[in-house]
Amino acid sequence: MTNESQFFLSHLGQTSPFPFLIEVDRAEGAYIFDKQGKAYLDMIAGVAVNNIGHRHPKVVQALREQLEKHLHVMVYGEFIQDAQQKMVRQLLEVLPEPLNGVYVVNSGTEAIEAALKLAKRSTGRTELVAFKGSYHGSTHGAMSVSANEVKKIAFRPLLPDVRFLPHDDCSALQQITTRTAGVLIETIQGDAGVRRPSVDFMQALRARCSEVGALLILDEIQCGMGRAGSIFAFEQFQIIPDILALGKALGGGMPIGALVAPQEHLKLFTHAPMLGHITTFGGHPMVCAAAAATIEVLRSEIDWLALEQRAAAFEAIIAQHPAVKAHRRSGAMFAFDLASSEEVEKVVKFCLEHGLLTFWFLSHPYSFRLSPPLNLSQADWDLASRVIISALNHL
Repeated sequence: MTNESQFFLSHLGQTSPFPFLIEVDRAEGAYIFDKQGKAYLDMIAGVAVNNIGHRHPKVVQALREQLEKHLHVMVYGEFIQDAQQKMVRQLLEVLPEPLNGVYVVNSGTEAIEAALKLAKRSTGRTELVAFKGSYHGSTHGAMSVSANEVKKIAFRPLLPDVRFLPHDDCSALQQITTRTAGVLIETIQGDAGVRRPSVDFMQALRARCSEVGALLILDEIQCGMGRAGSIFAFEQFQIIPDILALGKALGGGMPIGALVAPQEHLKLFTHAPMLGHITTFGGHPMVCAAAAATIEVLRSEIDWLALEQRAAAFEAIIAQHPAVKAHRRSGAMFAFDLASSEEVEKVVKFCLEHGLLTFWFLSHPYSFRLSPPLNLSQADWDLASRVIISALNHL
């Protein structure tokens, strides 16, 4: 173990007993390079963050230009800043008309927290409805509406008045009532192993929320910003949410979240009480500059048809291996089920040793996950398939 690894383990907060311990030197495009010069093809993209690759030239240029102007100047919402204005203008270009307000925060989890507050503030109700298999973050509110009890039990009590319904079950939607403030769902579940609901279910959910006056909150922190094969996953279901939570890939590698809703709803945070939601570093100009550039790249440089064709061909190659028991994909979100969590660990470790980054799911231990950059070259798709097939052959 190197000195740097020992310092990391001794003094930095840890999330698991099994960190990868790659000593990162630099990253470029689809690759991360360690301090010994070893290259890793990043098929995880920082867990669905680097959707346009590491250090995209337009993002880097936007950061340099903003760096020459200013960094933090004031808490969010008080000053007019060009970077925030540009980012929101870019976002409004790709959002449907009712979603015309954007509150910029620091992370996807913070966007969820704000969404829960906004649903209660807008409706005057208290009940929150979420779905089995859901994951919305690790703060107390977000954890309260996430389904994995193993991750929650040590931190109870959590938020009261939360109800969980079965996922993709139209018959359960009658449990959404006039007591319900907000219904929170990942448009495509990520941590549960890439679970895509039916169009009929999502449209019935939209209709039920409208019928009883509950606000439909779509969590697209992971599946949004192109990950599912369109800029927003909800486009594929022909619905529009009342509130949209974004994060991860929105910042092009910089930390960001966004609460998107009609501006008439967002204005409720300004009174009764005033400062109903506040953030010091939300809307940081460097982050907003990167986000504006990221949206521009997604709009102008991603070949969505080519992405779908390459992702489908890749899926077919991996899925034909006899060790793969089941597989699911939406755009460039992949889950491959194996016989056990031990097999998943072996695949992830083999790939790591051979310069390929794969990962696992928090709540679905029998699958390994992939979320590569959307602009991955065909040569890199081919390299990834060869290494993964080799890993499966070594089980």
